[in-house]
Amino acid sequence: MDEQTRAEQLSTLGIDVYKLRGSVAPPVPPPNSTPLNIQSKSTQTPAVSTDPSVVVPLESWDALQAKVKSCTACGLHATRTQTVFGVGNRSATWMVIGEAPGADEDAQGEPFVGRAGKLLNEMLRAIGLPREQVYIANILKCRPPNNRDPLPAEVEQCEPFLKQQVALVKPKIILAVGRIAAQNLLKTDIPIGKLRGRRFEYGDGIPLVVTYHPAYLLRSPTEKRKAWGDLLFARSVMEGN
Repeated sequence: MDEQTRAEQLSTLGIDVYKLRGSVAPPVPPPNSTPLNIQSKSTQTPAVSTDPSVVVPLESWDALQAKVKSCTACGLHATRTQTVFGVGNRSATWMVIGEAPGADEDAQGEPFVGRAGKLLNEMLRAIGLPREQVYIANILKCRPPNNRDPLPAEVEQCEPFLKQQVALVKPKIILAVGRIAAQNLLKTDIPIGKLRGRRFEYGDGIPLVVTYHPAYLLRSPTEKRKAWGDLLFARSVMEGN
């Protein structure tokens, strides 16, 4: 990627002084911050682990997508236009997981479209990842009315679908986008600000990094610089640094 193109992409993110380098140090947590109950990678304790007593047969993509499309397990099926399964490279190294479909996603049947989707695309391109190279999914496959937060029972019903997607993709890293996605994937209520800048694990040891949701960044553009730091940190985790 040439420097002019990179500069234009970083400008979209509100970043005009940072440049990508081969080795990037992770963001430093603020001094005197409250200790986390979730253990970081340094303790070798994953934040989320697969229950070995539960064996779920791996489905094919077609079978899984058909199940999602016909799902009526929770009340959201009554208000959806269509399900939003997921999109992207099904053998991707990076998997991006967000919260739930919004109005645009419900209408188009694809996650992260509209203004938030365009910003996510720019965020990914800024670290050299075209949207087509990642796999994108959500915690929920149906839109909650008025874009309200997902209910615990709704998340519980959709969780097996997401776990199957992760098992099929076999990503090398997961980027949890937004508070709802991060807290549900990590099974915690710790604020997103205290989850950022740390390496967690999901399932069978998949590295997981947390960042802000693009919709939040559109409302709070001054936070884009922090999100840029998260992306650099995720890239460093991916590179094994």
